[in-house]
Parts: sequence; C-alpha cells; structure tokens
Amino acid sequence: MNRREYNIVVQNLSNHLYGFALRFMRSQDDAKDVVQDVFEKLWVNRKKVEFEKAKAWMFTTAHNSMINTINRNQRMQLPGNENIPERPRKDFNVFESGQVVDRAVNILPPLQKSIILLRDLEGYSYEEIGNILSLSPSQVKVYLFRARNKIKKQLKGLTELV
Repeated sequence: MNRREYNIVVQNLSNHLYGFALRFMRSQDDAKDVVQDVFEKLWVNRKKVEFEKAKAWMFTTAHNSMINTINRNQRMQLPGNENIPERPRKDFNVFESGQVVDRAVNILPPLQKSIILLRDLEGYSYEEIGNILSLSPSQVKVYLFRARNKIKKQLKGLTELV
C-alpha cells in the first residue's frame, strides 16, 4: 500500500472504525486511542497490507486492540474502586430503551459483542465479519444467534420485572 492508498483507506474508514470502537469501548477517549493505534499500525505495516484487504485488517486490529485495552484496564484497576459509580443517577428505575440495549450488549463476551456491533450496527455481511475476526461465515452466524439470544433473555428479564 502506498501513501495515497493509505490516505484513502483512512479517509473512507475512520468514521466506521471510530463508531465501532466507541460502541465497544463506551468511552470516547478509549475509542480515539484504539483508532489512532490502528492507523499507526497500518502505517507501519503498509507495505504488508494489501489495499483491497485494508478494511478487514483494520477492523481485526481494532478488535484486538480493544480486547487488549480492556484487559489492561482490568489489570490496572485498583482494589476497592469497582463499587464507585462513574456518575450519580437520579432515578435507578427509569431507563431509556437505548440504555437498556446498551447494557444488554455490554454483558456479552467480547467476540459476540464485536459480531453484534459489526452486523447490526455497522451493517457488515457475514463474510466481511468472518474476514475481520478470522471466523467462517457459519461461525459468525452461530455467535450472532447466541448473542441475540442472550440479549433477548436480558430484555425479557427486564420486562418481567416491570
């Protein structure tokens, strides 16, 4: 990949990559760090990455970077801080539907979470997701089915409480 192709890839995919990272990480700063890390790695490896396969390479790298960031953050978390809320909430019983879905998606294992985000929010095909995550399309379908079932169970449990 040459400089021009690199710039084209960055321009065309930066918003999609950031959206994917933001939904996965739930932090703008962490998402920006992941995207920056991906662009840096792409630049370093530009001679090894084919222009046609750059999209899959970038999303694979982003997925791996997000997993590494989450693992690193969990190791660095100080004991006793896990019970401190990020921000106070006025009413714990009132949730908007988007918040409920976000919470349901965030309980998924990282691989299933990535597949849900790539398929349902970014609109990628099973084959594209398979290329990104090094899975076959049938494996993507199975993980997607399981993830959706977990989300349904979470949402069903919430409606029974109301």
